Amino acid sequence: MCIVRLTPVDERLLQRLLSVAVAEAQPDEVMPPVEAPPGWSEPRMDAFCAFYRSHQAGLDGPTRTRMYAVLSNGDVVGMIRMARRDKDTLETGMWLGKSARGQGIGVAALRLLLDEAAPTGARAIVAETTSSNVAAIGVLRRCGATFTVNDPDVHAEIRMFLD
Repeated sequence: MCIVRLTPVDERLLQRLLSVAVAEAQPDEVMPPVEAPPGWSEPRMDAFCAFYRSHQAGLDGPTRTRMYAVLSNGDVVGMIRMARRDKDTLETGMWLGKSARGQGIGVAALRLLLDEAAPTGARAIVAETTSSNVAAIGVLRRCGATFTVNDPDVHAEIRMFLD
């Protein structure tokens, strides 16, 4: 049984996260596109670090985003984020290294993120994906999302139940 935890991405975790990304994911799965040689070139790895550093100030920072390393049994296996869209809505996105996929880690990470989101006062968590991303749709469905489909685009929404 794996124990999943979320830890905010900081300098201590950034290199571990980059190592997982390089070993187990494609650049376009883990960061926005950049002008750089294909694959995990040095400029692309530098851009990865700069991108993740830019979000370290959290929901109240300039990017209005908090990124968490997803840890399984203490090992960094991916990232999940929440970004403030407006006062009532947060957006999420996630990636996992190939060796962590299909084990329930994504569902556990999203449930933990929902716990992190609750104190923000958000009434909904949304995610954007495509109909071909069956794994993401499955994770979102298992966490209670409802879907709006405009093929190939899929919009998911999880309503938060605030006390």
